Amino acid sequence: MMNPNLNMRPGIILLKDGTDTSQGKGQIISNINACQAVVEAVRTTLGPRGMDKLIHDDKGVTISNDGATIMKLLDIVHPAAKTLVDIARSQDDEIGDGTTTVVITAGELLKASKQFIEDGVHPQVIIKGLRTATTKAVAR
Repeated sequence: MMNPNLNMRPGIILLKDGTDTSQGKGQIISNINACQAVVEAVRTTLGPRGMDKLIHDDKGVTISNDGATIMKLLDIVHPAAKTLVDIARSQDDEIGDGTTTVVITAGELLKASKQFIEDGVHPQVIIKGLRTATTKAVAR
């Protein structure tokens, strides 16, 4: 039989040198701001008047207005902002279109949530509200 006190010990977490370990409201807002920067990079490519982006990297120069291409070429290091790249990649793999729309929609949800975070609403309450809204939208 296992000792019940074994589960009560805190785990050991190893982090690389220089890793930011900040937590709380400030970190959440910082994560949202990083995601907003990525959203703004692709927002202007959407629609019939969407603009092309010129991206220069070590492989050369790419001109595109495709959200999936731009998201792949951006060198994003922020962990929260990388999530937007992941959802764009998933959308591209599953559907083959709508990557820019998915990124902008996620960014708008984050922007709306940011005000609630600043007002002191717990993130779990915001998530519960978003899930309820999703359920009601799908039911219609």
